[in-house]
Amino acid sequence: MDSLITAAARALSAGDPLGALKRVALRDDPSALALRGIAMAQLGDFARAKELLRSAAHAFSPKEAVARARCIVAEAEIALASRDLGWPATMLDAARSTLEAHGDRLNAGFAWYLEVRRLLLIGRLDQAERMLADLDPSLFPPASRTFHELVVAGIAMRRLRTREARAALGRAECAAHEAGIPALMAEVESASRILNTPAARLIARGEERHLLLEDVEALLASKAIIVDACRNLVRHADTLVSLARRPVLFALARALGEAWPGDVARDLLLARAFGAKFVDESHRARLRVEIGRLRRMLRRLADISATKQGFALVPQRGREVVVLARPVEEEHADVLAFLTAGESWSSSALALALGASQRTVQRALDSLASEGKVQSFGQARSRRWVTPPVPGFTTILLLPGPLPGD
Repeated sequence: MDSLITAAARALSAGDPLGALKRVALRDDPSALALRGIAMAQLGDFARAKELLRSAAHAFSPKEAVARARCIVAEAEIALASRDLGWPATMLDAARSTLEAHGDRLNAGFAWYLEVRRLLLIGRLDQAERMLADLDPSLFPPASRTFHELVVAGIAMRRLRTREARAALGRAECAAHEAGIPALMAEVESASRILNTPAARLIARGEERHLLLEDVEALLASKAIIVDACRNLVRHADTLVSLARRPVLFALARALGEAWPGDVARDLLLARAFGAKFVDESHRARLRVEIGRLRRMLRRLADISATKQGFALVPQRGREVVVLARPVEEEHADVLAFLTAGESWSSSALALALGASQRTVQRALDSLASEGKVQSFGQARSRRWVTPPVPGFTTILLLPGPLPGD
C-alpha cells in the first residue's frame, strides 16, 4: 500500500474525512475509491458514498477478497446510518465470514456490531444480546469499544436497566475520548441525554409529573397497579393484562385509573371509550357490557364497582393505582418516536421497525407532513423522512422491544 493510501486511511480512522480526500480525491484505483467512499459517508453524502464503494468492490480482483469484503461492510454501515434496514443482511454475514477466514478480526468484529445495531433498531433485543455475548470488546481499538458500549447501553435502556445503561455510557465516554473522534464523542453525549430527560408521565390521584427512565424503572418494580398507556396494558409485578387489541377496554381502564380513588361518571366513560356525544339507553347498555368484559380481564388485579354516578376501580389488597403515559401524546406518536432523534428514515425502514405495513406508515407520514411535523427529501427509494427533535423529551418508551415483564 502506498504512502498516500496509508495516510488517507489514518485520517479516516481519526475522523478526518477532508484530510483523507485531500490525499485521494483525484485517484480512481480501487483502494482510493473505497477510501473516498468512506470519506463521503463521514461527510453525510450517503448516495455518493454507496456509488464509490460499489465501484471499488467491482474494481478489486477476485483475489482481493478481503478488500471487497471491507467495501461491503462499509456499505452496510452506510445503509444503517441512512436507515436502509432492508439492505441484505446476508451480504454482511458473508463479508464477515470472509474477513474472519483471512484473519481480519477488527473488521469482522465491526461487521458483528453493525448487525447488532440493526437488531437493536428494530427491537429484537434478545437476538442482539446473544450476538453481543460473542464479542470481547477488550480485543478491539477504542472506537470499536465505544460502539460496543453504546449497544450495551441501548439494550439496557430499552429494558429499563438504567444503572447498567449509565455504566455502559461511562465506559463509552472513556473509549470515545481515547479514540479522539469528535463525532463519536457527540454520539455518546447524545445517548447520555436520554437518561436525563423525561421519558414518561405519571398520573396519580389527580396529579401528574414527568418521569426519567430510572423513575419508570422504579415504578415498574413497585407494588402499584399500573395502567400502562405506553404499551396499552394493565400490570402489577409479573402480572400483565394486555389490552393492546382492545382499545375500548383500555380507554375505560385508563379513565378509571386516572380518576382513582374516585369514580368516573357514565357520560364521561362513554365519551372516552366510544366518543359518544349524545347518550341514550343503547349506549348505557353497551357500557355495561364493556365494563363487564374489563372486570373479567382485570379480576386478578382489581374489581370495578358501580357507583351512583358511574364506576370506580377497586384494587386488591389496597394497592395504589397509577397511570403511566407517554411524555407527549398525539396521533402517530410511534412514528414520531423514531424521527425525533434527528436521523432520517425511509418509510420501508419505519414499517420494518414498527412491525406495520408500509402503507399504514406512509399514511401516518403523510398526515404528520400535512401538520408540518415531519418533512421529506429525495425521491422514490431515496426518499427519507426527518423531523427536528422535541426539546426536553425522550421517546425511548415508544420504541419497539419489550419492557421488563412484557
